[in-house]
Amino acid sequence: MLFNSYYFLIYFLPIVLLCYYGAHAAGNKASEDKAYMWHKAALWVLIVASFIFYAYDNVYYLTLLAGSILINWFIALIMNGRIKSGKPADGTNLSGDHVCDTLQKLILAAGIIIDIGVIFYFKYYDFFIENMNALFKADFNLRHIVLPLGISFFTFQQISYLVDTYRGETTDYSFTEYAAFVSFFPQLVAGPIVLHSELIPQYRDRSRWKISADRIAEGLYVLAMGMFKKVIIADKFGQAVTWAWIDTASRSSVDMLLASLFYTFQLYFDFSGYCDMAIGIAKLFSLDLPVNFNSPYKAVSINDFWKRWHMTLTRFLTNYIYIPLGGNRKGRVRTYINILIVFLVSGIWHGANWTFILWGVLHGILQVLNRMCKKIWDKVPKAIAWFVTFFIVNMLWIIFYAPSVSEGLSVWVKICSFSDMHISSDIFLLFIMKEVNMILAMLGPVGALATTYYQWYMIMYLILSFVICLCCKNLHEERFRPTVGKAVLSALLLIWAVVSFSGVSTFLYFNF
Repeated sequence: MLFNSYYFLIYFLPIVLLCYYGAHAAGNKASEDKAYMWHKAALWVLIVASFIFYAYDNVYYLTLLAGSILINWFIALIMNGRIKSGKPADGTNLSGDHVCDTLQKLILAAGIIIDIGVIFYFKYYDFFIENMNALFKADFNLRHIVLPLGISFFTFQQISYLVDTYRGETTDYSFTEYAAFVSFFPQLVAGPIVLHSELIPQYRDRSRWKISADRIAEGLYVLAMGMFKKVIIADKFGQAVTWAWIDTASRSSVDMLLASLFYTFQLYFDFSGYCDMAIGIAKLFSLDLPVNFNSPYKAVSINDFWKRWHMTLTRFLTNYIYIPLGGNRKGRVRTYINILIVFLVSGIWHGANWTFILWGVLHGILQVLNRMCKKIWDKVPKAIAWFVTFFIVNMLWIIFYAPSVSEGLSVWVKICSFSDMHISSDIFLLFIMKEVNMILAMLGPVGALATTYYQWYMIMYLILSFVICLCCKNLHEERFRPTVGKAVLSALLLIWAVVSFSGVSTFLYFNF
């Protein structure tokens, strides 16, 4: 189910909100024991709603999600049981502690292997077989497995939970809380990647069980901003990107350079828009999700970019791969190797294609070079550092988007050759907006004149995108205060997005 759909906004979300707060309202009027039962019922409202949300397009997905939750919960239960029974408080029986710790490591490893195995089967099996066939001239059959939505996101969340369980941080959670944490529908299929310590304590916070006018207002405001980013900005850029890549051979160098810039903005506004919508919807339930973006296109180095882009993925890779590998504690060479491993994993995580692997490895190499040359790079003027960083990120997105490495490299060559400098007129037509033309038509001769120069639509889109990315504050940076102006702006943006739903596409990160 898409956030940007009539069914979600008109039926699903209002009904779930009514049931969720209705259960809590009944609990607030009941005794202490019954209040807990009503709170549990409210969490089950979220769980059932999340399952419906996930299974809306394909019921087959539901078996995977439910099975993944049950298996990981069972593994966590085993580890928690061994922690309680195997480690005496007085510190005696050290050999028993050692055995217990060894068993827990084996159980943890088994759990992680199961989770990674599930991802491998659904996401990488055909990719693996294709490469085996090509390498050994074999003819193994492909299974053409349908990729379940969000499998990388909810699996990574559960891996983090298993690791934290091994560390003894999850001993007092119930199955209901765990299931609600993993399946919470706003962040289920495209993030942000949430930690149990960020969400479950909020479920228990009684102050969040009541409807808060301020949180509802902020939630609608953030939701409207995210909807605007996705429907009005990202999808318009997406049309131009699709047009350019359908036939790259016939496009000019400038066409493909513009297409690379369009994809740079499409990906940001699509994914950032989703995360804003997720955060906004969570606020409607009086819950706060972590920030996932911090103006990544303001970055002045590749290292800075990854501190700002998809921050919860960077946090996961840092805490659960980079640091366990030794981080920067085992010498310079080992640090560089660890960085390369992390970015290799990041590339593989994004998809089953050599383009993603190459993209991840190139970012890893650039991270290493950034560390090696940090003193020199810090002396580069900020404007130049920003331009170089943005250009590199933009060029690497070409490999990220390309259907194959060879086609991505051919687009690089075409852009750098400057062999054909004209701009196809079709690319301008893709940015024309009927609703804006209707408004301009009301302005008489001035509006009519503006509509004849259709090139300005694309120019205004690019200017608007740069302004939002480089000049505007992030939503989390401003302290929200409900005002009439924000209410009107939220309403206008939501209405504009809703009337544009007929041309929307699915979120790009659904593919990852």
